[in-house]
Amino acid sequence: MESEAPRGQIEFEDLRGESVRRKETETPVVTILMPCLNEIETLATCIGKAKKWAEASGREVEILVADNGSTDGSQEAARSLGVRIVDVAERGYGNALYYGIEAARGDFVIMADSDGSYDFSNLTPFVEAYEAGAELVLGNRFLGGIHPGAMPWKNRYIGNPILTFIGKLLFRSAVNDFHCGLRGITKDAFFRLDLRTTGMEFASEMVIKATIMSLRIVEVPTTLDKDGRSRPPHLRPGRDGWRHLRFMLIYSPRWLFLVPGLILTILSIFAYASVYLNFDPLDGVEFGIHTLFFTQASIIIGLSAVFVAIAIRIFGAREHLLSEHALLNSLNRFPILEAGAIFGIFISSLGGYLGYNALNYWMSLDFGLISDSNLIKTVSLSTLLLTVGGIVFVYSLLLGFFGLTTRSQR
Repeated sequence: MESEAPRGQIEFEDLRGESVRRKETETPVVTILMPCLNEIETLATCIGKAKKWAEASGREVEILVADNGSTDGSQEAARSLGVRIVDVAERGYGNALYYGIEAARGDFVIMADSDGSYDFSNLTPFVEAYEAGAELVLGNRFLGGIHPGAMPWKNRYIGNPILTFIGKLLFRSAVNDFHCGLRGITKDAFFRLDLRTTGMEFASEMVIKATIMSLRIVEVPTTLDKDGRSRPPHLRPGRDGWRHLRFMLIYSPRWLFLVPGLILTILSIFAYASVYLNFDPLDGVEFGIHTLFFTQASIIIGLSAVFVAIAIRIFGAREHLLSEHALLNSLNRFPILEAGAIFGIFISSLGGYLGYNALNYWMSLDFGLISDSNLIKTVSLSTLLLTVGGIVFVYSLLLGFFGLTTRSQR
């Protein structure tokens, strides 16, 4: 997981020559899964293309429609064409795919939207990659070709490239088209990934978790055509793009919280110490006494971000949303609640002691106007230590709670 090389993708040729997942005498069962929500205009065409491919492939193929509450007669149209329907009551793209894959009878599930934008008549590269040993096969629209009008220019040249770049950067993934809707996954890999999201983030979660868990990922060229619907698409580029980005950032607490928090904390401590000790790090720039209060606020924000990153990481691993981390596992075995609570109390007590001395000095002035800069520094340090001690104490309790040993549910 800590390797610096891109993870998660294997060239198709690298898999050839390895042992095939099934014996030659056995025929792998392939499920073609189509999530559906009011796709009466295009569903029959998609099913027809899938049937033609199935007949030509000579493989045992199941066509499955995961209906997410259609009201336009899509279910009846699918049944009239002899395909199986699984009704998914819980709304959401991720729900439709999750319960569809769960209900699939195939060993390998190929999924794509039933709006006519993906080519169900050319699924052979996906199955060949699976038969050669791939566990997750992703289509790459930028390699296969995007037809005119199939993708808005802002998605093609801004949204998708940026999201893919962020995914590659944060998770060291080698995938070049993170959000292609035509993809295939083995049932075994699907259950190991334990996917949890219910909306559009499902696509990102699948790629990210597969990368982190070092699944065998292969990309094959595929095409994207203009969908055949007369109504507006379910996809909302701005909203859904943000949901993907938000998921990636939250799923990477190291880069969202930990690294920025550490940088902010270290720089702020240096700035605070410089002002407190009357050290002038910048020639010609004199920082006043009030700079202390801005730098101590930055210390508090940065330290909070660090603790939030640790809490998210531990909770994510506990709930199987994030992979386990050796250092955090060691931290769980450490009496963090007791040690952190004691350290927090100690820091807060030190701050309280400094504050008590400052109060006594103010009392000696009959609570009059304070012009002594050293006293202001003492008050600042006192409030900083009180706050930091409180943060350490509270987060120690939280991390201790996350570290509780519990019995697994059956």
